[in-house]
This record gives sequence, C-alpha cells and structure tokens, in this order.
Amino acid sequence: MARLNLLEETRYEKLPVTVYPNQKVASKAVAKRIADLIRSKQDRGEQAVLGLATGVTPIGVYAELVRLHREEGLSFSNVITFNLDEYYPMKPNAAQSYVTFMYDNLFSHIDINKANVHIPDGTLKQDDIPAFCLEYERQINALGGLDLQVLGIGRTGHIGFNEPGSAPNSGTRLVTLDDLTRNDASRDFGGKENVPTKAVTMGIGTIFKAREIILMAWSGKKAPIIKKAVEGEISGEVPATYLQLSEHVEFILDEDAASELTRFGTPWLVKDCVWDNVLKKKAVIWLAETLNKPVLKLTEEDYNNHGMAQLAVEQGPVYNINIDIFNQIQHTITGWPGGKPHADDSQRPERALPARKRAIIFSPHPDDDVISMGGTFIRLVDQGHDVHVAYQTSGNTAVWDDDVLRYMEFAIDFNHSIGDDNSHLKSLYEDMRKFIATKQPNEIDTKEIRDVKGFIRKTEAISGARYAGLDDDHIHFQALPFYETGKTQKNPITDDDIKLTVKLLQKIKPQQVFAAGDFADPHGTHLVCFNIIIAALRELRKTEDWVKDCWVWMYRGAWKEFETYEIEMAVPLSPEEVLRKRNAIFKHQSQKDRAVFPGDDAREFWVRAEDRNRETAQSYDRLGLAEYQAMEAFVRYHY
Repeated sequence: MARLNLLEETRYEKLPVTVYPNQKVASKAVAKRIADLIRSKQDRGEQAVLGLATGVTPIGVYAELVRLHREEGLSFSNVITFNLDEYYPMKPNAAQSYVTFMYDNLFSHIDINKANVHIPDGTLKQDDIPAFCLEYERQINALGGLDLQVLGIGRTGHIGFNEPGSAPNSGTRLVTLDDLTRNDASRDFGGKENVPTKAVTMGIGTIFKAREIILMAWSGKKAPIIKKAVEGEISGEVPATYLQLSEHVEFILDEDAASELTRFGTPWLVKDCVWDNVLKKKAVIWLAETLNKPVLKLTEEDYNNHGMAQLAVEQGPVYNINIDIFNQIQHTITGWPGGKPHADDSQRPERALPARKRAIIFSPHPDDDVISMGGTFIRLVDQGHDVHVAYQTSGNTAVWDDDVLRYMEFAIDFNHSIGDDNSHLKSLYEDMRKFIATKQPNEIDTKEIRDVKGFIRKTEAISGARYAGLDDDHIHFQALPFYETGKTQKNPITDDDIKLTVKLLQKIKPQQVFAAGDFADPHGTHLVCFNIIIAALRELRKTEDWVKDCWVWMYRGAWKEFETYEIEMAVPLSPEEVLRKRNAIFKHQSQKDRAVFPGDDAREFWVRAEDRNRETAQSYDRLGLAEYQAMEAFVRYHY
C-alpha cells in the first residue's frame, strides 16, 4: 500500500528522485555511495572509474570523502577519475581552473595516484582539441566505461557544459557557453567579461554510458530547472531531460531544490493532504492565481476540478474557506509596520505597544536596506520610531576599479585646492594605477584599494540613511570579519562576528529586528549575515529579558519576493513613497547603471525593486484585495 501511495505522489516524475532534509545530509549520502563502490571494487581487486563534477554542488561530497579517507581509512589507490569539463582557454594553475578546484577540494587530500586523474586540458591549441577529445573518450572506453558519474545541473538545464541544443548522443567536445551560464560564473571571475566563452566537456552520450548516474541539486535557486528536468518533456532546450531515458539515473535533492516538484509544490494534485492552515492558504491562493479569479469568487466546482475536493469536503462549504483565506490575506496589510498606536492589534501583523519602538534594520551589503525595504524604512522613521540601521559588511568587493581612481583624483585635487601636501596621496594613486593596469580577474586588491572601495560604499550608505531620516548616531558600520577577505569567497563565521552583533543589539535593545531573508543562494552573504543575527539573539536570550519581546522580520533582496501565501506583513507604498524609496537607492551611485555583481538580471537594482514591489501589490489586487501602487513584504522569523 505504501508503495502504491508513493507511486501516486510521484506520478509526474519521470525518473527516480530522492529528497533529503538538507544538502549536508544529502552530500554525506552521496559520499557513502561512492565510498561503498570504491570498497566493493577493492574487495574484488578492481579499479573504480568515477566521473566527477565541479562547482558549488559537490563540495560537501568531496569534503565527506576526504573525512572518510582521514578518519575511516578509505583508500583511493584503486580509483581512476575523469572530470566532466574545463573552461577554455584556461591555465591549470588559475584560481578558476577546475584543476585547481579538484586539487583544492579533493585530490590533494587523498591517496589517489595522480596519474589516474584526468581533467580536460584548457591549454591546448584549438586545432588540437578534437584529437584530445577522441583520446579522452578512448581512455574511458578502454577502462570499460564509467562506474559512476556525479553531476550537478546548471540553471539552463546543462549537465557538464552540455548547453541547450546539445545532442543526446554527443561526445567530448569544445562547446560555446550559454549567456546565463557565464552570468552564474561571473562572480568567480571578477565579472562576466572575464568568463571564457567556451569549454571542453564530456558529451551527453558519454555521460549516458555510465553504469550509474547521480545528479545532485541544492537550494531553491535550482528548483525551477529541477521541475523541468524531472517532470518536463524531453527536449534539447533542457539537456538534463535526456536523463529521463536512462535506467541508471537518480536525482538527489535537498528539500529546497525539490520544492517545485508537484508532490511538494502542489501536493493536493497527487495525494490526500493534512490541511493545516499554511497548506490551505497556499492551495486557495494557487487556485485563485491559476484561474485568474479573486478568492471570493472561487466555486466548489473550481475546487473539485483542481485536486481540492478533499479540502472542500473536510472544511467546506468553500465560500467559508474563501472568506477565511481572504481575511487572513487582508490582515497582513498594514500601513503601520511598527504597529498602530492605541489600536486593536489582534488582527494586525505587529503589536500596538510600545507605541514608539526601537527598531534596527540589518543590511548585509550597504544598499540592501533601501533596495529591499526602503519604503518601510522611511515610514518607520516618519511614524516616530527609534530606527537604527546596521551595515554588516563593507561591500568593498563590489566597486569598479575606475571609481577608485576617480575618487583618488578628487582627493588629490581637493588637497591641492586647500594647499595641503599631496605627495603621499599621489604616490598611493600611482601605485593603484599600476596595480589596476595589470590586475588579473578576481585578484585580491591591495589594502589601500579595498579601503577606498569600502569608503565609497560607506559614504553612499550614510547618504541613503540620512535621506531616510536617520541621524548619524543611528547609523552603524559593523565590518564583520567574515567578509573582509578581499575575495568573493568569504571566511566562515567566527565568534568575533557574533560578538560584534551581540554588542550592538545590547546597546539598542530593539523590539523589532529587520533582517535579509533571501536564502536562495546557500553560500550568499545574506544567509551568512542572517545566521550571525540569529546566533547573537539566541545567545542574548539566555541572559537578557528584553529579547523575549524582540520580533524578527525578514525582508527579501532585489531578486525574488516571498510567495504570497508566505507573506505575514505587507506594507503598501503610495506613488510618492515609491519615488522616495527610489531616491534613497540612487544615493548608492557605485551600484547604479551597472553593478559589479548584478546576477542574471539586466535591470538596475532600483528597477528590480520597483517591479517586484508593484508585482506584489498586483498579486494582492488579483486576489480581490485593495489596489495599491506597490507593496513591501515581510515574514516573521521565530527564533
């Protein structure tokens, strides 16, 4: 019976999928399977032939394999590896090289025979690549093929670097990279313009011959492409869909990556559900959006025709369900994000008391505050709350080099105009020019350049916060140590990061904390900064009573808003407030027009923010709620 239920739940899925609670648990499970294969081959005196992937996804797997080697005696002496791909052209000792990646994360820490390591050569002359690719295939075939191929998946649906349009029988070859793939790699290369346009990759046909294929994916960022790969039609536009034809493939996902699969995203379509309030709200909003109907116009027929008959029977009549959900959505809307004084707060998202709250807005980068919640920021100040802002990092990796020279030239001219000695400044300026002229992609800036970049971001943040109405003593710069590496790759959180945050929270004793809650990228600064705040609050909760009355509200960044059913506080913005928010964002001039790290969205940050806020308001309007110009959305975090 359990087997039948599982088949019913997964009927939209065209290949086997295993979902783990998080990527750490999933990575350990994959590493165990690799280790079991290696040991079983050792017992039979055979070699284990592995196809390996690079990128963020397999890092946890490789870390666990290294641990198994060091702590449990797992030997790699019988292992032969073939990597999926390499950028072209690419020197093997470059920081972005997959040779560097594999040795840093795996090969340098285990007892593998380096002669058994095979990685595509990014230094060949282009005319020599076809012969190299044929030899790569011949070596794999001579060993009887790959025993196990480990894969990640790109947001284009590529496996290896087999981009959309790749043939299902393709072999190892030189390919041109998709624009989205290069966007995703831009941070590693210090800008998209530095990302190679080509790569050497194993083909889909080569991958397909492996006796076992494991594709891994973590985080909500991968959820849309996972749904296409698992439930979509086979298409060259999504190369990973070709894996549906294999009898030896398994997708291993964390819960976030699996979240858009039918059994998780819309479970009422495939099984009977336990209808708690969250699922009921999600389903009713989904139904209204699917049918493009206001919530109060949904009918019993609508429920029955869209997998929600069980809900109608158990909790109906449906009009009562509609009214309940409509009221819940309506009660999220408030023009008083700090609570409305002297009002009944039983149906409001925030408390009425105290009427004047101490609030702190934590901003991971120096512009997240105004980009993500600038309207709410300004409204809190206008309504008389004691508002502070804390910029958690300097943001000094996200400033263009020519801005540094421009500001230095300004300083030199200013010093000259007031008669000060310029010799030291000029010397620094010349050193900076020389460094920048020969700077390699993602090379760490000199301390002086990092300082100037940090000063640029700091002065912009001060200007934005002042525009929102804050006095200077309410503007705090933490410069958390984890960030100050000068590289895009940051250090792990330490006690120093948490202690600095504890100290600031002790000073302010806020009733409201606003924190960035965009966790789509599990290695992003937003998540790290959020974890530091929560660790600090949990530490303080042990000894300080005020923490019991401190609520944490999460806001989202400039990329993706909370789903409508998740929103617990929606702050409407008038047309005038939208313009005031835009002006606050404009204070961050180094991030305007073209940011260093814009992601895969070509729009400027202020445009993204306005579009997102307008779309949130429109979604409420379509559900039958009042029509507003824009809305900023928040979700409460219970720590």
